[in-house]
Amino acid sequence: MIDAAVARRNMVDSQIRPNRVTDLRVIAAFDSVPRERFVPPALAGVAYLDEDLEIAPGRFLIEPMVLARLIQALDPGPSDRALDIGTGYGYAAAVLAQLAGSVVTVESDAGLADAARRAIGATGGTNVALERGPLAAGHPDAAPYDLILLGGSVERVPTALLDQLGEGGRLATVLLERGVGQASLFLKSGGVVSHRVLFDAATPPLPGFAAAPRFVF
Repeated sequence: MIDAAVARRNMVDSQIRPNRVTDLRVIAAFDSVPRERFVPPALAGVAYLDEDLEIAPGRFLIEPMVLARLIQALDPGPSDRALDIGTGYGYAAAVLAQLAGSVVTVESDAGLADAARRAIGATGGTNVALERGPLAAGHPDAAPYDLILLGGSVERVPTALLDQLGEGGRLATVLLERGVGQASLFLKSGGVVSHRVLFDAATPPLPGFAAAPRFVF
């Protein structure tokens, strides 16, 4: 039987630390959240592998290294309000809850939302609020947010999400450009949003973020 504490330490030491994750707060958060509780029971034994895990049809838990680098890029602080898009079983929200002041996490799938609510409750995520709804819509009722995390790759970042960023707000995701995933950080400054590429990432897509088809004449 897997020793989860040992597996978690190995994940941090072999996957996260060697891959340019240097923020000690982020490292501590990944070292403290029991990842095996945020996957289906059948996947608990492989929860710490360095790969994306399919937790439901078409839905994935991002591999630890990519998720850690995205969260590090967001630079969450104790007074920040965070929005997590694509809750899944709630792992990213639970990690963010260790770093930010409050977390709103949005899930469209009823079964995943119920599983996440149980997992977050069992691990003490008292500063996490779970909302049901379309992922691409975010949760404007609690906006503005200091940081937004999208839990998968997307072809586009909807204006509706960028509008939910406060001044100085950051959004991290993996953008798909011609089928190639590029982890990217968006920043709102002076009301204008810019973005830069952080690193390449072969991250599975998050549903509901396909770009509009282009007409070719």
